[in-house]
This record gives sequence, C-alpha cells and structure tokens, in this order.
Amino acid sequence: MKGDISQRLLKEAEKIEVEEATLKEKIWMELKKTFVVAAPATFTRFSTFGIAVISQAFIGHIGPVELAAYSLCFTCLLRFGNGVLLGMASALETLCGQAFGAKQYHMLGIYIQRSWIVLFMSACCLLPLYIFTTPLFIALGQDEKIAQVCGYISHWFIFIVFSFIISFTCQLFLQVQSKNMIIAYLAAFSIGIHIFLSWLLTMKLEFGLAGALFSTVLAYWLPNVGQILFVTCGGCKDTWKGFSMLAFKDLCPMVKLSVSSGVMLCLELWYNTILVLLTGNLKNAEVAIDALAICLNINGWEMMISLGFLAAASVRVSNELGRGNAKGAKFSIIMTTLTSLCIGFVLFLVFLCLRGRLAYIFTSSEEVAEAVADLSPLLASPYL
Repeated sequence: MKGDISQRLLKEAEKIEVEEATLKEKIWMELKKTFVVAAPATFTRFSTFGIAVISQAFIGHIGPVELAAYSLCFTCLLRFGNGVLLGMASALETLCGQAFGAKQYHMLGIYIQRSWIVLFMSACCLLPLYIFTTPLFIALGQDEKIAQVCGYISHWFIFIVFSFIISFTCQLFLQVQSKNMIIAYLAAFSIGIHIFLSWLLTMKLEFGLAGALFSTVLAYWLPNVGQILFVTCGGCKDTWKGFSMLAFKDLCPMVKLSVSSGVMLCLELWYNTILVLLTGNLKNAEVAIDALAICLNINGWEMMISLGFLAAASVRVSNELGRGNAKGAKFSIIMTTLTSLCIGFVLFLVFLCLRGRLAYIFTSSEEVAEAVADLSPLLASPYL
C-alpha cells in the first residue's frame, strides 16, 4: 500500500515538473529523449541497409548482368520480405513500449517470444518466392538471362530473411528500454567486417558473386548473435526472465495486431518493387534497372533516417501513453515530425546538387550515371 502511494506521488511530481517547464525547456527535453532512441536506431538501420548497398557496389564491378540481377532481387524480393517482417514486428514496439511505460517489465520478455513465433511463421510463408524466383521473374516479363542469375541470388537471400526475425525483434525490444547503443556497436562491427570480406572475396580472391553473397549473409547474422547473447545472458535482467510457455498463449491477438501494424509500412516499401518490375520490361533493361536501383538505394538511405525517427516516435508515444500522459505523447509526435522535416529538406538539397555523381560509387558505366542524373530531380522530391 505504501509502495503504491509513493509511486503515485512520484508520477505526480514528474507531471508537475514537466508542466512547470518553459516551452524551450520542453523542446530540449523532448529532443534529448527522441535522439537517445533515434540516433542509434538510425545508425543501425543505416548499417543494415548499408550491408546490401556495399554488396551492390562490389557486385556492380563484377558485371552488368550480375548488378541488374542483384538489384532486381534486392528491390523486389529482399525489400518485400523486409517490409512484411518489419511491419509485423512493429506490433512488438507498441506492446513493449506500453508495458515498459506502465512498469510491467516482465511482459516484455513474453512479447518478444510471441513475436519470434509470429515472424517465423510469416517467413516460412514467404519461402516459395525465394525458391521459385527464376520462373516467377520470367513469367513477369523479365530478361531470361537476368532471371537465371536472380534464381541463384535468391537462394542466398533465404538466410537473410530468417535473420530479420531476430534482428527486428531484438532491436525493438532494446530500443524500448533505451539500450540501443549495443545495437549500434554490433552494427558498426558487422559493416566493418562486411567491407573487408567483400573486398577480400570479390576483388582479391576473385570468388565473384558467391563471395559477395557469403559476406552479405554473414554480415546480417553477426549482430543477431550478439543481440541474442546480450538479451538472454544478463543484459536485460528486469525484462528477460527466460523462455516461457506463456509465449504460445494469445497468439491470435498478436497476429492481428502485427498484420494491422504492418500494412502501411509494407505499402511504403513495396511501391519500389512495382517500379523495378515495370522497368525490367523496357528495351535496355540492364541500364534501366541499374539506374533505377541506384536511385532507389540512395533513396533507401534517406528512408533509414525516417525509420529511425519512426522508432523514436513509437517508443516515446508508447512510453507516455503507458504513463497515462496523453499530452506528452502528442508533443512527442509534433517534435519528431518537425525534426524529420528539417532533415528531409537538407537531404533534398544535397541530392539535387550531387545528381549523377553518386552513381559512380556503384558503377563505372557512363550510360548508367547519365540515367541516374536524369532521374535525380524525381528521386529528390520524396525526401520532403
């Protein structure tokens, strides 16, 4: 009884302290809380997305067919799976955020285990896309030579899709608790290893496409091992109480929330897939796919910033709602939106100024670089 009274008094004291602060102080406090989550989350997503982009840069110097096939697989298959699993994992962010705000710490471990089950079943449902890639792309009108290489690449991508189950859930689980610096450290280590191995296997030892893909798969799985060990071996003593049979209860509500949470994010990621598939039906398909894929990958870097702030907004709103502070949740959304808009405007100007020069990171083809320069004004506008 005394403990409940003291907890209520502490909560009321916190509310009074926030209400008495000036607008400038409120903005500064909110920005600090937002960037504690957003900065490591953005860096982690940059690193994760960077793994695929670095692979593309090395594969681009192997040959145009390999680059076109990798670009097609990455944009149509990997981002498709990424959209499904990240969208469904976002339900975990909502549940864990509210439980953490309400100080029901033991429930976070149950929620992450339920999410593992739901995401594993979802990943299994996606397997036919990666097994029958070649006939699927040929049926959609893609070049047969490119489709054959896509079939080889997609088998490697199966390992990456299953890595998303651990990656997304552990990241969201740790972000809610503001323990995301460990995620950033693991991501930095992983991308460093990937750059070295990609150079060693593709340029030095000349293993070609297989070497680049092996390095990619390894780079996606290395952070997962570190995250699992951190979560289960004492890094989250309050929120991880071990594996529990409660994870198998109430799975239907978890599935419903996961599906509804993922719809908008899936649509955001999938429209790129449609663009690349349509581009594959043009006359000079190799150049068209290469140019569009480079633009979309640069655009994808910007989206990683958006997803970082999306994670921060979700954590902040969930925590404030868990505390019963609706006004605080509203203020968090306003500040996150304004900050994202400012960053987007700066990136819009940078991309317009650089235009086709960024293409030389991924290719040595003048024709592809010119096509990227032509697309730059159209691709810069989504940054706003």
